[in-house]
Amino acid sequence: MAPTVYLSCLLALSVAGLAQGVKGSLRNQDPGPQPLELKQVFTLFQIQYNRSYSNPEEYARRLDIFARNLAQAQQLEAEDLGTAEFGVTPFSDLTEEEFGQLYGHRRMVGEAPSVGRKVGSEESGESMPPRCDWRKLKGVISPIKRQENCNCCWAMAVAGNVEALWGIRYNRSVQVSVQELLDCGRCGDGCRGGFVWDAFITVLNNSGLASEQDYPFRGNSKPHKCLAKNYKKVAWIQDFIMLEDNEQRIAWYLATQGPITVTINMKLLQGYFRLHRGSNTCGITKYPLTARVDLPAKKRPVSCPH
Repeated sequence: MAPTVYLSCLLALSVAGLAQGVKGSLRNQDPGPQPLELKQVFTLFQIQYNRSYSNPEEYARRLDIFARNLAQAQQLEAEDLGTAEFGVTPFSDLTEEEFGQLYGHRRMVGEAPSVGRKVGSEESGESMPPRCDWRKLKGVISPIKRQENCNCCWAMAVAGNVEALWGIRYNRSVQVSVQELLDCGRCGDGCRGGFVWDAFITVLNNSGLASEQDYPFRGNSKPHKCLAKNYKKVAWIQDFIMLEDNEQRIAWYLATQGPITVTINMKLLQGYFRLHRGSNTCGITKYPLTARVDLPAKKRPVSCPH
């Protein structure tokens, strides 16, 4: 039987101390809030994440869910052997089922389409800087996008990847249309979820992407009602590749070429907010993909800010 995992998507932006451990974990704190303290913690959570509830019954239900999620986070923290940190997140008042419905990705059964894993022989031999953070280079990383109730992390990750690479290669800040990827996808799944490689194929099939301004995000989709031909393309790609399933090599590519997309196992994501780099904690080596916006022979050296 083919393996089944749940995936979520993100744009990998930085590399920092692959051997560095995580400090300040819940492991070094008290076992957990006592009953009287729990309401105080929950009140702080409500303030921080702007939560309000329609009636006392809903408040009590959410408090109970919050308490169970916090207890689970502390248990996971104790069992994790130092590779991750768990605690209060914006999702701490949701059940696992609610979190999956709102932010989950479709099930991934079996393997991705045949995309050769490579880093590129023309790039071998380059050294990796000890630190790299593309957010420090102006015009490379676009503002954070919110998917709302649309399961489109796969499309947003690809849009961010293309935007970042254009910023690095051409010193040109662009924001591309996520909605185009939803409306024009070859599988027509839109907000029901999708895969990063399908989004890259859509970019190639459409000969690029329109701007976010021209083709704005609506938070829903109209599959097979693609409006791509109505708008000018502001960014395009030459191809896309899957990197080696090795976190050190992925880090090297990110630092020397630019941000990439990765998928992660989202089962523990609800209460998880920091990972230990270098141990493949969330399975990021499974599908590390990136576009290439210029041909390998024409690539110019790039420098990632420390």
